[in-house]
Order: sequence, then structure tokens, then C-alpha cells
Amino acid sequence: MSFPIDFNSKTPVALAPMAGITDSVFRSICVEHGCDFTYTEMVSAKGLLYGGKKTRALLSVAENERPCAVQLFGSEPDIVADMIKMIADEYAEDVCLVDINMGCPMPKITGNGEGSALMRDVKRAAAVMEAAAKASRLPVSCKFRKGWDEQHANAVELARAMEASGAAMIAVHGRTREQLYHGKADRRIIAEVVDAVKIPVWGNGDITDADSALDMLRTTHCAGLMVARGAEGHPFIFEEIRAALEGREYTPPSDKERMDTAILHAERFLNSRPPRLFPELRKHMSWYSKGMRGALDLRRAVNTARSGEELLGLLYDFRDGLEKV
Repeated sequence: MSFPIDFNSKTPVALAPMAGITDSVFRSICVEHGCDFTYTEMVSAKGLLYGGKKTRALLSVAENERPCAVQLFGSEPDIVADMIKMIADEYAEDVCLVDINMGCPMPKITGNGEGSALMRDVKRAAAVMEAAAKASRLPVSCKFRKGWDEQHANAVELARAMEASGAAMIAVHGRTREQLYHGKADRRIIAEVVDAVKIPVWGNGDITDADSALDMLRTTHCAGLMVARGAEGHPFIFEEIRAALEGREYTPPSDKERMDTAILHAERFLNSRPPRLFPELRKHMSWYSKGMRGALDLRRAVNTARSGEELLGLLYDFRDGLEKV
């Protein structure tokens, strides 16, 4: 099977999977701004098995991101393997990699033994990866954290087990499950993982601009960079990082350009989703306008908008007001 990413020609910069955030509309905008590779939101293997329509909808892929990765979560080897077979068969034109989530820290996921709970059971994690890798004609990767907590920071152990079980690639977030998204990501542990395995390693955590991206490369020697919250409301980060990697000048977007992109995002979302889902846009619109004059008032208005049309009107008025300042 061919590997979907060429780590030898350049350092790829990917958009990390984030539940409730990285839908196909946002991913497509990130690709337009230089993102090299994308992952779907976290998809439940059991949800696919039982035919959940909402779960299936998460497999929707934008034209410009093909082929991308699907991220699955699950802790039962047979179910994960069967769903990877299904994805490879039914989404062959869209997907070139399946990633297994072993890092989600949310209680509703870990409570079922999934996500970062798998870091506490390396034997089961290895069984899931081995079953997936054997069943799939697509490469299989996984994403995990430093460990469950500081006392159980076993990322190196898990990385070695994943490699031995057939993982083609791994991504490491430098925080523990206990940290959630607080504190600093530990790049030392990512460097240790890079040294411990021969497969490519994505470095993830606290990449918020070009300087932090370059620091991740210098301190870890990772094969690729994975951007998560640094892209929220700021898809331009991919252009910024690519310019830095290539030694080019970078001009940040103006506030108007940022809001033009916010409006484009909103329009695409509203044209591709049921009207009842428009509240999902609110967080994105707040992120785009962060730091601008009047952003607090806009956020309050957006959060009480009762329709997509009303939300768009607020964005247009705010954008036009920026031109008059």
C-alpha cells in the first residue's frame, strides 16, 4: 500500500482532528490557506457499526481535501477492524489513511475505555492497532498523548507498541490526559518518541504561529507538524508556517480579510448544513473576530442570533464597519 504523505520532500503541516470543530467546511478553508493534510472529526466505530446517520455524516469530505484521513475511536479490536474495512471499501476516493484516536481526554470517551483510556491499557491498544492494520488495505496510524498523567507518562512505551503492531505513523500531543488542554505541551516527550521509533511522528501541541512551529521542529525533529487550536478562527496559520519553513516573508491578514474569510466560512456552512445546525457556527465566528474592535459586542449578538440569515447579517455589518474605522 502506498503511503499518503511524502515526508521527504517537505515538512507537511496538518490540521488536527477536533470534535465539533474540524468539519469539512472548516477543513476545506484550511486547505485553501496551505494546510497539507486533514483528518475528519473523531468518528465512533460503534456508531458506524450501528448505522448512525449523524456518525456517517462525519465522513463527509470536501473536494479539495481529497484524499484525507478518517479518525476513528473505539476499543474493541474486531469492531474497529470491520469499520476500517468498510471505510476502505465505501470511501476509497476520499480516504487514504485511517487514524485511531488514543488521546481524547473527555470523560464520555475515556469512561468507555476509549480515547486516552487506551494509554492505560497498552496491551489492548496494541490489539486494536494490530487488528486494524491487518484488516486494512489503507495505512493505519494513531494519535495519543504524553500519558494519562505525569506519573504514567508512557508515550514512548505506547509508540513502540504501536509501531510493532503495524502503525504506519503516529501523532503525539505533549500533554497528559489529566492536563486536558491546560498548561504547556511537553516537547521533550515528543522528541523521545521520535528517537524511539522509525515510523514518522507528527508533533502536536501549542503550535500557534510560525515561531512555535519552528521550535517544535528544532526541539523534537518530528517529521510533520500538526496544528490544532492554533487554527481556530485562524486558517491563515498554515500560510504563515509554510512561509517560515521556506524562508519567505509573510504578511498577516487584515481584520477585513479575516472577516471576509469568516463570512465565506459561514456561507459555505449554511449552504451545506440543515438550518437547525447554524448554532455550530457561533464559536467559529467568535474566533475569527477575536481581538478586533467591537468583537465582544459581535460575539454577544452572534450568540443570540436566531437564524443563519441573521448571523450573516451581523457578520456583514461588522465587516463593513471595519472599513469605516
